Amino acid sequence: MLDSVLGKLARQHDPNVLVGFDTADDAGVYQLTPELALVQTVDFFTPIVDDPFVFGQIAATNALSDIYAMGGRPISALTLVCFPDKGDPKVLEEMLAGGLSKMIEAGCTVIGGHSIRDDELKLGYSVTGTIHPQKILANSAAQAGDRLIFTKAIGTGVISTAIKRADADFTWIRAAVHSMTTLNKAAAEVVAAGGFGVHSMTDVTGFGLIGHAREMAAGSGVSLRIRASQVPLLPGALECVHHGYVPGGLKANRQFIEGCVEAEDGIAPDLLTLLYDPQTAGGLLISVAAADAERLAAELQNACVDAVEIGQVVAKQKPLIAVVR
Repeated sequence: MLDSVLGKLARQHDPNVLVGFDTADDAGVYQLTPELALVQTVDFFTPIVDDPFVFGQIAATNALSDIYAMGGRPISALTLVCFPDKGDPKVLEEMLAGGLSKMIEAGCTVIGGHSIRDDELKLGYSVTGTIHPQKILANSAAQAGDRLIFTKAIGTGVISTAIKRADADFTWIRAAVHSMTTLNKAAAEVVAAGGFGVHSMTDVTGFGLIGHAREMAAGSGVSLRIRASQVPLLPGALECVHHGYVPGGLKANRQFIEGCVEAEDGIAPDLLTLLYDPQTAGGLLISVAAADAERLAAELQNACVDAVEIGQVVAKQKPLIAVVR
């Protein structure tokens, strides 16, 4: 729905806007000087875990991720809170404390925010970062011949659904929470500092791996081949799909994207389903020159980032996204 509405809006013409919403990128970029630009994003959502402190950590990690995905450094944040009129103040305190802990870890200062009364609790952040205008890693610059590296396992959407239905194994929850509270800071710093031929980058969040891969392919004028067997999965993710713990967002992603995806015979249906799973605070999908892919993956792993190569970029063809074994 939002995709169709945005396409009808009048476009503002400002030469200082280096990245807007034209290519569905992770954040907007606005140039201030020849050597400095702002990276701006906003994200908020309802609780996906029971612990308010952990929920705050997840909300902050998720919002910060968009800055890292552009190659930027987060510097300040504004808190967005929707909280019930008769809610427990201790819950609010714990949520904000959890979010603050991750902002501190990121070196990002919370300088204010806004709250409203709402029967449905929500938390998020508007984050501002900085970047050199010539070092932006948009989602629209992947090149044929690149390799695709991914930095986190997928499955947070289906596991969160299992949590809501009170049928999630503790080990699944622990792994999912660890993933959702791990900043993409280390991965972004390796990419920025290593001198690698990284052409494009995005973080995998609500549209799932396939959805964000589609945005990268469409924006870059290329096609992608994703090797399903190489995509890392969180413990319990396949079991959740098997038991029908499929969130509405996954179904919406599949309905919207499936027309440009072609899957090779022999791929397990549950695995294919997971590729559409909406992620919270997911990993970075990196398009890097083939000659640098192995070295980049090794440097990411040295930085304790679980990076794996999951596919490649090819010249534009049909299908836009090919999923192979």
